[in-house]
Amino acid sequence: MQGNVGKTDQMIRYVLAIVLIAVSIFTEIYWILIPAIIVGFTAATSWCGLYKLLGIDTLKKNNDED
Repeated sequence: MQGNVGKTDQMIRYVLAIVLIAVSIFTEIYWILIPAIIVGFTAATSWCGLYKLLGIDTLKKNNDED
């Protein structure tokens, strides 16, 4: 499984996961934890299935062609 989530995208996903967890706890709407877990997982693994389906890749590749 090759990564397709870049560092900036990854940081945004971590922040979004934390915000969703906080909202879930403070509002006691616990189903919000499901998208928080999904977003957190995609940030931790640097791979997003939706990006794969749509052909999006925000991960910068190293081109060592000299």
